[in-house]
Amino acid sequence: MTPLDDLDRKILGALAADASLSASTLSRRLGLSQPATWRRMRRLQDEGILAGRRLVLDAAKLGFGVTVFLGIKLAAKGRVSLEDFERAVTSIREVQTVEHVLGLYDYRLRVVARDLADFERVLRRRIMTLPGVGNVEANVLLSEERLAGPI
Repeated sequence: MTPLDDLDRKILGALAADASLSASTLSRRLGLSQPATWRRMRRLQDEGILAGRRLVLDAAKLGFGVTVFLGIKLAAKGRVSLEDFERAVTSIREVQTVEHVLGLYDYRLRVVARDLADFERVLRRRIMTLPGVGNVEANVLLSEERLAGPI
């Protein structure tokens, strides 16, 4: 693990809140020179701590008003390969994330839909027909708060 000092943590915290911040903007906020801030950002990227920047889309404004988390347990019969399931599930555009997890379920999916009727269509026609799907549990998202993470 790469040791991080307080300035590194401040840079990471600021970028976690707004990934579009430039080195010059960060340097003004932190009281560092722009080249020093840029070098720190570059080191964090080179060491893999900063692994890209992400664009966050507002699903509701794009017409997707419902988010559902699905827990999926693969059926033991037929012993479908994990790769086959993952390849099939990632081809469904409404599926935003696929997480292979340990516990009651084998996979956790984040699915967006226009409304509950649209979600039911995606569930019945696309997800339940995937290779190896056994038990499915759905949890509808009511609200979400984004936390910066453990920095």
